Amino acid sequence: MEPKTILVVVVAVVMLWFAMGVIYNIRRGERLLRWAQGGLPLVGERTTFRWLGSSVAELVIAQGKGAIRRLELLVVLAPRDLVWNWVIAFLRGRKDILILRLDLAGPPRLAFDLADPQTWTGRMILQDARGREWQIQEYQGQELAAASGHHKLAASQLERLHEPLARLSPRFARISLRRETPHLELHLPFPDTPGSRADEFFTALQALARKANQSD
Repeated sequence: MEPKTILVVVVAVVMLWFAMGVIYNIRRGERLLRWAQGGLPLVGERTTFRWLGSSVAELVIAQGKGAIRRLELLVVLAPRDLVWNWVIAFLRGRKDILILRLDLAGPPRLAFDLADPQTWTGRMILQDARGREWQIQEYQGQELAAASGHHKLAASQLERLHEPLARLSPRFARISLRRETPHLELHLPFPDTPGSRADEFFTALQALARKANQSD
């Protein structure tokens, strides 16, 4: 096969991969967002939405209801548009993830991170915690990062939050509580959209926000 023909084939394969990767990500993201529409009115009525490239979709409720003053929902997908980016992401364990960032009625008094070190976002926040010189301890198979002397308080707060957290997802890559906004940040796998109800999901999110806002 002539070099020119090989080049044409390679370019065609790359373009086909790009098109299929973009289409797959957009369809997967929009499917999740359509599911979320069944529960978002429990958080707020007015939303803004945009795609940030082909791998991240952002939905924002600027004026929330109940315990949630603001919600930023990010649908973060693996970069499937370019084969080399997808390979690198695959090797690093980067998978599709849902990120929820909440502003509460008031700032919590306690700050901590609970992270799964097997996930890419979990590793990132643990690295950040080390940069802040927080101490990291094992907690129920994950890593709990908090300022020196605050681990017992953080573990106690996680116990208080356990019930609504369990209703949201059986596992999390990251759970962060902060004094600054966003006060609460959750990284979790995509919900089982065919088998779960969005209204139950966002009801649990409101319950979590109420309990997080009552932290000591």
